[in-house]
Amino acid sequence: MEYLDKLSESKRRWLSIIITGIISGLLTVWGIYGIGEYGMALFILTPIFIGFGSTVFYGYKRKISRSEAIQIGYQCLGIFTLGLIACAIEGLICIVMAAPIGILFTWIGSLLGFTLIKKTPTSTPSALLILLALIPLTSFVEKEIKPDLTSVTTSIIINADPITVWKNVIEFPQLDEPTEFIFKTGIAYPINAKIDGSGIGSVRHCNFTTGSFVEPVTVWDEGKLLRFDVDEQPAPMKELSFWNIDAPHLHDYFVSKKGQFKLTKLQNGKTLLEGTTWYYHNIKPAIYWRQWSNLIIHKIHNRVLEHIKKNSEKK
Repeated sequence: MEYLDKLSESKRRWLSIIITGIISGLLTVWGIYGIGEYGMALFILTPIFIGFGSTVFYGYKRKISRSEAIQIGYQCLGIFTLGLIACAIEGLICIVMAAPIGILFTWIGSLLGFTLIKKTPTSTPSALLILLALIPLTSFVEKEIKPDLTSVTTSIIINADPITVWKNVIEFPQLDEPTEFIFKTGIAYPINAKIDGSGIGSVRHCNFTTGSFVEPVTVWDEGKLLRFDVDEQPAPMKELSFWNIDAPHLHDYFVSKKGQFKLTKLQNGKTLLEGTTWYYHNIKPAIYWRQWSNLIIHKIHNRVLEHIKKNSEKK
């Protein structure tokens, strides 16, 4: 840090950003490809380090305002993000999804750095080293934590009897092209469903834009309940990028375990159809990423249920 004292303000700013960005990039690559973890170390501690490190390198032993600290933190975050895109580590959609927590924790890191260099500047180098060590350590710890199974249920009322609806549940023809914006970003969506056989042991194939879900049937209660496991699944999305990206999180980080369609006959002759998916993901913090996952699954459910409704209500 003594070398930084001799630089002009502009050079010191950019060198602080570059040093912090390179360290953050190396830790990110190690965490993703070395440790194999997308978690709090990546989405919380790394943004904190980006804000904290850039602020400390720039403001150590010199005057810096709170707004300058926040500004340099966000500049570093922007360059770090461009680096992820340029090096084909992440695509645009995943970066957009992670942006809210990245922006929040970079801001927190900048304020922590600003406060520390103002009140106890002599402890700043130690705090920086502790934060650096904490990032990979957290990744190693998180890797051993088993994810929880989550369920998402979406329902619709169909103006048809359960047997008619059932025929359109077990398999259905080609769906119309989606109009929802979320499916135009690369998120996988269903296009049709086929079934081989009948009853328990038959295998349903729900075909998505990225491949097929292979779903062996475990419960076959005609007109009432269809339940199935998921033996194979395609990638949840195709990354929107200038490059052909095959990020690790596209494989076995979002895992669909089983699903079902439940049909309930209503008194007015209509049918309540409920679709449920059970899944887990190895991306943390779960409370944040679950919001995105649940939203996308609901959109997929709605697409399928509306299609079943349309086909079931045809005269």
